[in-house]
Amino acid sequence: MDQFLKQFTHYLDQLKEEISSFPSETTVWSTQGSVKNSPGNLAMHLCGNLKHNFGAVLLGNGNQRNRDYEFSQMDTPKQVIMNEIDSTISVVKEAFEKMKPEDLQKIFPADNFGTGQTIGSVLLRLAFHLSYHLGQINYYRRMI
Repeated sequence: MDQFLKQFTHYLDQLKEEISSFPSETTVWSTQGSVKNSPGNLAMHLCGNLKHNFGAVLLGNGNQRNRDYEFSQMDTPKQVIMNEIDSTISVVKEAFEKMKPEDLQKIFPADNFGTGQTIGSVLLRLAFHLSYHLGQINYYRRMI
């Protein structure tokens, strides 16, 4: 479980680094051309996704996700995004602290990834999703 936790926290720390590296509050919310999701929206989407799946689903902590807001909000200060990432790291850590290796073979307690998916396969999918959007944010930051 330690390796899973190390990877998720590593990528979430990279997400913080990317968001903090944007030159201004406005550039983190900007889009160009056919790019419709700003880096700020993608960061908030990643946090919402992870807090929902680790928090609400695996921990049963009652987290309420507002996916539409993740993609519609604008002009939130970078520090608020950074705080949201820190909060997400805390939820992910808590989930992994409570998980045992044999839990990876159990069925994921929600069917939003398809019925019969194991916790291990969903964690892998969540990691790929995080990495994918982190790469988009990195590329967009370097473009501007």
